[in-house]
Amino acid sequence: MDKTFIQKLYQSHQACPTCPSPAEISQVFTHLLAALFPDFSNESFQTLSDFESHFKGLQNELEEILRLTVDESRLNSKVIADKFFETLPKIHIRLEHDIDAMYNGDPAAKSTSEVIRTYPGFYAIAAYRIAHELHRLGVKGMPRVITEHAHSKTGIDIHPAAKIGEHFCIDHGTGVVIGETTVIGNHVKIYQGVTLGALSVEKQDAEKKRHPTIEDDVVIYAGATILGGETIIGQGSIIGGNVWLTRSVPTNSKIYYQAKMYNGETEETDLVVFKANDSPA
Repeated sequence: MDKTFIQKLYQSHQACPTCPSPAEISQVFTHLLAALFPDFSNESFQTLSDFESHFKGLQNELEEILRLTVDESRLNSKVIADKFFETLPKIHIRLEHDIDAMYNGDPAAKSTSEVIRTYPGFYAIAAYRIAHELHRLGVKGMPRVITEHAHSKTGIDIHPAAKIGEHFCIDHGTGVVIGETTVIGNHVKIYQGVTLGALSVEKQDAEKKRHPTIEDDVVIYAGATILGGETIIGQGSIIGGNVWLTRSVPTNSKIYYQAKMYNGETEETDLVVFKANDSPA
């Protein structure tokens, strides 16, 4: 084998001799999730002191991963780990609200435990909430690894930099994409195959807002695609299945495809019918 090639690979290994693998970083998330929700835990704790020691161990685990990760070498790993663990009560409350949103929003859900244990939407949102907080604290590499771990397990791709409000519900979820600069309000529900994406994929637009804003109380049905940083879906709107949107819609809009009759037969058209503050005709 070419020695120059071997030398190149060796130098890359030397540059990152202790880099934690994506599997090790993902394990930090799974350990945290198991601590926050016993549904994911295979450990038992005899005393409160035992559980406190376990939490301290998780904090040390995060600190060590941060210390060993080249992308995070500029950060004070202990300070970041301390700050992150201070936010866990807030993260837990938000996840409890998300669980309620999914349980109340799905007639098939028989219990909140079922939502926690079996709903891919919850797993993906939990990964996002944890990754987003690390992103907010200035961590660069780990958040993407965590959300990509959830993506690989659930088919739901949420960028950790997206801003998502309270009581977020993803029903079914496979094929959902939520881009980096997306802003989502409170009490939003989306179904499988929804894309909240960018109109431009040019590298020079990396620092611009490229993804849509979804205001409070919006429902987006399966297969809908909403694109563009200037696109705003007004509060209380309903976006029908397979709708393609690249422009804003006002509050309480209903966007859907309308079927039309041709020679006595119904054919679906690409006409998007827009009704603001009214029922569909």
